[in-house]
Amino acid sequence: MQRLIATATTISRAGAWFGGALVLLAAVIVAVDVVLRAALSVTIGGSDELSGYALAIASAFAFALALLDRAHVRIDTLYTILPVRIAALFDLLAMAAMVALAVFLAMQGWRVFAQSWTLGARALTQLNTPLSVPQALWVAGLGWFALVACLLMLRALALLLRGDMAGITHLIGTRTAAEELADERAAQQAVRRGAAS
Repeated sequence: MQRLIATATTISRAGAWFGGALVLLAAVIVAVDVVLRAALSVTIGGSDELSGYALAIASAFAFALALLDRAHVRIDTLYTILPVRIAALFDLLAMAAMVALAVFLAMQGWRVFAQSWTLGARALTQLNTPLSVPQALWVAGLGWFALVACLLMLRALALLLRGDMAGITHLIGTRTAAEELADERAAQQAVRRGAAS
């Protein structure tokens, strides 16, 4: 199962890069549109629509990577002082809630996409975009998020059956300050190595 999680991380990272590229492209289109409006009183039109699609798609793909990197925000005031066993049980409860949310979002997203596809719905804008095209990418991201959440939940339950509470915390728990500090140090060392080369 660890190999599946590693593969999911690789795919999620690629999805996040794809979403980031869409957001960057949308930013360029918006910037060009703003400059054209200011300089020539001309607009290319649709930049706000395209940026909305880009943001929705990028967010959907980033959810899975954030889940794998344990980057989703959680309130951990009491969590940090709890015994490992109780903290792991809270982690399982939080992951169950995340699975429920991810599956719900994917199902609702699918309903929206299916309705747009069936009706041949188009955006009521200059671009007249077939809505099923950006919605298909959005639903793909939400579906991937749900799949990754289920995979992590299954792995956590397997760890629970083995009695590995520390493993559960490491897999789905909130990141500790020490872990975040270690990641920052590693990132700084990588930057220094890159600058020295």
